[in-house]
Amino acid sequence: MPTRPAAPTAAPTAEPSTVRSLADDIRARSDEELSTLILGRPDLARPAPADLTALAARVSTKASVQRCLESLDRAELQVLEAVVVADDGTNPVEVARLLGTDTDVRPFLDRLHALALLWRGPDGLHVVRTVPEVLGPSPVGLGPSAAELPGTPAGQLVDPAEIVRLVAEAPAGGRSILDRLTWGPPVGVLNADGSGAGAARWLLDHGLLARVAPEHRALRIASVDSGDTRVVLPRDVAIVLRGGHIHPETRLEAPVPVSVEIGVPTVDATAGGEVTEVLTLLEEIATRWGPEPPRVLRTGGLAVRDLKVLGDALELTAERAAWLVEIAYAAGLLADDGELVPVWAPTASFDEWQSRDAGTRWARLANAWLTSTRAPHLVGVKSVGSSSAANALGPDVHWPPIRAIRAEVLAELTTLPPGIASTPASVIERLGWRRPLRNPRVLQTAAVAVLREAEWLGVTGRSGLSTAGRALALGGTAEQIGAAMAGTLPSAVDHVLLQADLTAIAPGPLEGMLARLMRLSADVESRGGATVYRFSPMSVRQALDTGLTADELLESLRLASRTGVPQPLDYLVRDVARRHGQTRVGGATAYIRSDDETVLEAMLAERVLAPLQLRRIAPTVLVSPAHPGTLLDLLRESGHAPVQEGQDGAVVVAARTARRAAGRKDSVRPVVSPIDGNYATALVEGLRMAEEAAEHQRATQDPRQPRLMATDPTVTISALRDAAADRRGVWIGYADGTGRTTTHLLYPTRVEGGRAFGTLADSTDERVFSIHRVTGVAPA
Repeated sequence: MPTRPAAPTAAPTAEPSTVRSLADDIRARSDEELSTLILGRPDLARPAPADLTALAARVSTKASVQRCLESLDRAELQVLEAVVVADDGTNPVEVARLLGTDTDVRPFLDRLHALALLWRGPDGLHVVRTVPEVLGPSPVGLGPSAAELPGTPAGQLVDPAEIVRLVAEAPAGGRSILDRLTWGPPVGVLNADGSGAGAARWLLDHGLLARVAPEHRALRIASVDSGDTRVVLPRDVAIVLRGGHIHPETRLEAPVPVSVEIGVPTVDATAGGEVTEVLTLLEEIATRWGPEPPRVLRTGGLAVRDLKVLGDALELTAERAAWLVEIAYAAGLLADDGELVPVWAPTASFDEWQSRDAGTRWARLANAWLTSTRAPHLVGVKSVGSSSAANALGPDVHWPPIRAIRAEVLAELTTLPPGIASTPASVIERLGWRRPLRNPRVLQTAAVAVLREAEWLGVTGRSGLSTAGRALALGGTAEQIGAAMAGTLPSAVDHVLLQADLTAIAPGPLEGMLARLMRLSADVESRGGATVYRFSPMSVRQALDTGLTADELLESLRLASRTGVPQPLDYLVRDVARRHGQTRVGGATAYIRSDDETVLEAMLAERVLAPLQLRRIAPTVLVSPAHPGTLLDLLRESGHAPVQEGQDGAVVVAARTARRAAGRKDSVRPVVSPIDGNYATALVEGLRMAEEAAEHQRATQDPRQPRLMATDPTVTISALRDAAADRRGVWIGYADGTGRTTTHLLYPTRVEGGRAFGTLADSTDERVFSIHRVTGVAPA
């Protein structure tokens, strides 16, 4: 079996004189440079291009260029803008002059060349053709150059010294017009009424302004002649007015972060306290929503009223309550149960999660938060085109960019030493420098929300990255992240301190049966390093409703307390127990019986209980047409303490069934190999072999009869656009409606909307060719 020849490790670099286009530049790159390009722009590798010509065509597509520009930091973007302004054939010296800096810009140019946003020709640096299109018609607020304004006074004004002289001689009104256009936008409107017509006419006559087509967007700046006239400030004049550089401020280095020393112990202790609270709050949500889950809205999500009830019960703000349910949903602990009347209920995996140690539980939450595409800060905000605000757990909270912003915020925090915090303003400033093309207002809102959520989750403490948060940001495994957090969490305690004021203090987190006992018999009064619980008649009755007797409850509290059971608490429990069960509710439809006749008389006299239609049938028995459960609820709300009685007269302990959702089913995701070094090396090897085959074919074909091989649509569009820009012809194969293919020598004028416009060699009439029908392209 023949063996496959190994690809060369590096292709010989072509001489500068042979590099005439971007495609030549791509072909001349070494294997290492091509791998760097693919790793820097992974979208070029999906799907794999056929050969280096196809790779070069894909490099220049608008979508790929837009994606690459969005990855540039401010320094790289400013250098690229300077190259665009300098036009083809520029060099590092000219770029540095336009930036007004003494810094060596060659490393930035090398980076832009490595990303194939620039290519090097024999005359200097060239920008990929689609880069100016993506940056916009007026890069950095500059208009067209003098070379683009032929036949006008401005088209002849290129000498900077002459521009300086004319600006100095300009009338006062003319200088005012120039000042308004200097930093952009470069286009203004001159109208017939008002002052300044003479000054504007002087600027036009001397080439400091030039007329442009009326479709340009413009500022209304002065008046001249009759009707509206749009004028533009030529690029050469604007650069002189700007002092020879194109940016008000050149920032080739990232802003220095603001550093505040907090200390690792303080940061970790603060983060550990937040983690303890988050874990407790999630358990309380499950306790509340298990028996009585809220309904799912028809449009999806959680009702505002249900979110407010939850926030009030947990003493949380609406923003934090929304974040809490969203992180539970992202971690798979909460889901729509999918029933006929769907509700939001804890999933079956919640019980398994709850049985794990605190570090492992937190690791699952932290990873879910970092990788989730849901943005809780959008809850309560109206999205574009929507008449209502987004609901928690609803579809409008899905916003994929938040995942990248979380990663970038944590990456910024990892640049600071452990125990050092920064300010939100400093983090946002550095993010803005690293991604200057993002909407600054959206970025600021999202970054502030991420920093706030990181503090709530314990990823940060007092704005400093915690030890576990650093492990999360650096891509640690769940075991590593959980172990890092476990070392900072306070140890669980197995006791409480009962006090005479009917409160109990848990000096640390409670777990297991003790945690269940305290949630059952007392209400949380305050949280923090120590949790304060308060006993009340209602909380004690709730414990007795589960079947506990007064003696059993007091014994459990005595065993859990380091201070014994105070007398006031003993009195409270026994007093509630004495009244607990005095009144019995059964179904006859329903009846009420009590050994204390005065209690029944009080019920008959209460106006609140009138809807129950109570009727005495014996000195110690009342009956009602209401359901026994309704009787229980209303009697308890009116201050009584009834219990339910079975048919044999025994007390019925009503177990509250905790509802569980089946959990979300993850959709089957396609398996995609990562764009890593090994993939890039293999792809370059294949491209080299394909290019050698294409080169051999080009060398053996008859130049008089161009052989048009099938090409990728991206290659076709790129070749036609290049031909239109260079005003040269290309051979194309074109399939008509019957499937017959013919060959034409086309001189394209423009390519847009999936069609190529141009003239044929034997005609002057413009023809239109659909790109999808072009079978191949070859240079003429």
